[in-house]
Amino acid sequence: MVRILGIVGSPRKGGNTEIIVRHALEAARSVGAETEIILLAENRVEPCDGCGVCSKTGKCRIDDDFEHVFNRMTEADGLIFASPSYYESMTPHMKALIDRSGTFNSSAHSRTKFDGKVAGAMSVARRTGLANVWTQQLLFILSQKMIVPGIKSYANAVGSTKGDVLKDPEGMETSWDLGVAVAKLAQKLE
Repeated sequence: MVRILGIVGSPRKGGNTEIIVRHALEAARSVGAETEIILLAENRVEPCDGCGVCSKTGKCRIDDDFEHVFNRMTEADGLIFASPSYYESMTPHMKALIDRSGTFNSSAHSRTKFDGKVAGAMSVARRTGLANVWTQQLLFILSQKMIVPGIKSYANAVGSTKGDVLKDPEGMETSWDLGVAVAKLAQKLE
C-alpha cells in the first residue's frame, strides 16, 4: 500500500491549510492509500545556514526536528506540500523545510532520496499569492526529481478566517482531485 504524506506549512493549527490537506489525504485514502500528516507548526525546523556540513557528513548539524520530518518525507511514496500565502510567498516554516531538504538531499550522501516520488503542491490565500506559493513548491518538487501528476499537480483554496475554505467548492474539489491524483500515480509507479 502506498503512503502519502501531507505537510502543512501553516503556523496556524486547524486552519484553512490544514483543512485542505486533510481533505486531500481523505481523498488519497478513498483510493486505497495510507496517509499521514505533518504540521510544521508542531515541529521546529530552523533555516539552513549554508554551513555545508551535511555534504561532508550526511547529517545536518542543526539540532531540531528536521531529521524527523525529512525521514518521514523519504519514507513516503507521495508528498503533498501546502502553505498559505504570506505576502505573496510560502511561510517561513515551509521555506525552511524546503531549503533544508533540498540542501541535505543534494549532499553526496543522500542524492536520490526523493527521485521518483510523486508530489503535488497546495496553497491558500485570502486574495493573492496562490500561484506564487504553489509554483515555489513545485519548483522544489521538480528540482528534486519528483514526479507531478500532470494537470492535477496543484490545488488552490481561498480563505482567511478559519474554515473559510469549506465555503470554496472549487478549492475543496481541486484539493480532493490532487489527493486522488498523487495516490493513484504513486500506486501506478509502485
